[in-house]
Amino acid sequence: MKKSPRILFVGNFLVRHWGRGRTGIDMRLAAGAIRNGWQVLTFSERDVTRFLAPLGFMRNVGAKMMNSRLVKTARNWRPDFVFMSHCDYVTNATLDAIHAAVPGVKIVHINCDPVETEHCRAQISRRRESCDAIFVTTAGDVLKQWSTGRNVVGFFPNPSDPSFEVEDNSQRSDFKYDLFFAGRPALADARKALLDELAPLMDPSVRLGFFGMGSPLVVGRDYEDAIAASKMGLSINRFENWKWYASDRITHLMGNGVLTFMYDGNDMQRFFSEREAVYFHTARELAEKIAFYNSHDDARRTVAAEGRAKYHALFDARRVLKYMMEAALGEEFSERYEWFEEVYR
Repeated sequence: MKKSPRILFVGNFLVRHWGRGRTGIDMRLAAGAIRNGWQVLTFSERDVTRFLAPLGFMRNVGAKMMNSRLVKTARNWRPDFVFMSHCDYVTNATLDAIHAAVPGVKIVHINCDPVETEHCRAQISRRRESCDAIFVTTAGDVLKQWSTGRNVVGFFPNPSDPSFEVEDNSQRSDFKYDLFFAGRPALADARKALLDELAPLMDPSVRLGFFGMGSPLVVGRDYEDAIAASKMGLSINRFENWKWYASDRITHLMGNGVLTFMYDGNDMQRFFSEREAVYFHTARELAEKIAFYNSHDDARRTVAAEGRAKYHALFDARRVLKYMMEAALGEEFSERYEWFEEVYR
C-alpha cells in the first residue's frame, strides 16, 4: 500500500439535515483515514442529488447529474480507493466509468444493514460485478454468495473513533437514565417483541431512556446527549442469530463506556467476554441482569470500562479501514485481525 493513499468516501454525510443527522460509519472511516495520515475527500451522494434536482424534487434528474459529477470528481482527484456505502443513486455504469478514468483505483462497497432483508441483499448483489471488494457487518457463509472469483468479499466490524465516541460513562455514577435504547420501528422487528416481553419483568425503579418504538425518537445532538446521560444500554437488532452482526448502536454504547447488554446468539463472544459485555438469551434473564448491574455500580463500572477499552482497541476506524484496504489490494495482512478468516479473496 502507498505511504499516503488517496481515498474518496462516497456516502451519506447528512448535509441537508443541517446538524440534526446522526453521524455514521462513513464519517468514522474518514476520520480514521485522516488519523492514519491518509488523504481524504468526501462526496455526499444523497445531498448532491437533492441539491442538483430541479426545484428540489426531480430526483431522477438530480441523480443523473450527481453521477456525472461523481465521475468528474474521481477523474480530477484520482483516488487510490473509492469507499462507497449504500448509495442507491450511484449506478454501476458510473463505477465502470471511474474504473476507466482512474486506472488502478479500487472501488469498495460497504454495507452495514442486516443481510436478512431483501433490500440489503439486493444492494450488495447489485455491486458484485462493479466493485473490487464488498464488506458487510455480517459474517458467515452468507458472504460466499457475493464472491465472483474476481472480487474480495468479507466482514467488517462497526468502527469507532475517539472524536465521535467522546464519553466514558464507566467513570461516572450520575445519570438521568439507567437503561437506554433508541430505534426506529420496522416490520418483522425482533426488538419490539423483546421490549414488550421485557416491560412487565423490569424492576420499576429502573429509569428508562427509551426512544422510538412508540415513543418520540431522538436524533443528532439529542441522541448523543441521551447516550451521555445513560448508565446502561441495549444493543439489540431487528434480526438476531447472524454471526457477528450488530447495528452501529453497539459502537455508540460500548465506545462511550455504557454498559452494554446484547443477545448471546450472534457469536459476539468471539470479541467480548463477559468481563466486557453482558449477554442474555431470554427477556427474563435480561431483566435479572439489568436489575443486578443497576444495584451493583462497581460491577457495572468495571465491565463497562473493560468493554470500552476493548472496543476501541479492536474496532478503531484506523485499524478497520487498514484491514479493508489490505484485503482489497490482495496484500498480506499487516497484523492478525481477530476476524481475518471471514474474508474471501
